[in-house]
Amino acid sequence: MVLSDLKRQFLEYIEIEKGRALRTVENYDHYLTVFLAQTKVTDPKDITNEKVRDFRMWLNRQAAGNNRATGDTMKKKTQNYYLIALRTFLKFLTKRGITSLQADQIELAKVGERSIDVISKEELTRLLKAPDMEENPEKMARGHAILELLFSTGLRVSELCSLTNDLDIKQDEFSIRGKGGKVRVVFLSPEAKIAIKNYLALRKDMSDALFVKVGDESVIPKGFRKEKNKNLEEVGLTRRSIERIVKKYAIMAGISKKVTPHVIRHCFATDLLSNGADIRSVQAMLGHANIATTQIYTHVTDKHLRDVHKNFHNKQN
Repeated sequence: MVLSDLKRQFLEYIEIEKGRALRTVENYDHYLTVFLAQTKVTDPKDITNEKVRDFRMWLNRQAAGNNRATGDTMKKKTQNYYLIALRTFLKFLTKRGITSLQADQIELAKVGERSIDVISKEELTRLLKAPDMEENPEKMARGHAILELLFSTGLRVSELCSLTNDLDIKQDEFSIRGKGGKVRVVFLSPEAKIAIKNYLALRKDMSDALFVKVGDESVIPKGFRKEKNKNLEEVGLTRRSIERIVKKYAIMAGISKKVTPHVIRHCFATDLLSNGADIRSVQAMLGHANIATTQIYTHVTDKHLRDVHKNFHNKQN
């Protein structure tokens, strides 16, 4: 069977059987399409260490973000996305008894330790108050609801976009389906519950989405065909729309750093850990499959080490 057909089967497999998000499937499709086009392989047996090595060399010489003006080349982390997709594809082939390169023969490029973007508590406070500067009452209420909900739950932006207006705010918690179709419980703060209640009280539309456009805002999602979907007011806010809203409030709050919904997720995690929460609980609330992903936050929240240094460093007898 030719690789193009196997790639299609693989993408269907990770979407249906593995429950990967559509965005993940699209990304894997892109990475594998680039690999096949660049190496010109058509048979699984043609995927060799030499082909992969040549492909890695090609990736390493590509301009970062398709911008040759800066002279920057593709980051190692980005290169690894292509290799991870290829390894997952090769594992799929092996499971089906198809002869090809073994996935474990592909090593990822070494990257520096992951850093996280955070804002200070004072900046976070200003951010949460920023919607007060809106003139439109519904936009103001929606802004507060979005920001308070993100900070209260640590939701990913895609998870936030999936919420509907039948969310029971009388309860202090609700279940959310995250990456890989895994369900976890997240919790509503009193501030988030009040903000959502105030926002829903001002809604006059009939959309099922929890967050929708206000007035003449444009929130047409990628691939959404206007001629076939006349009733655009029924469309909930997209991932990009939420990102733009958060960015706007960061600017209004006078924060010079880049602020995204994911930065607020970071704030959620660091706030819990810095106030004494155990890392396993934070892992569960974030929906991390691997605790190593959660451990990146301990570098900025370890009060114990800070206290030890303060109490015992350079003390005079």
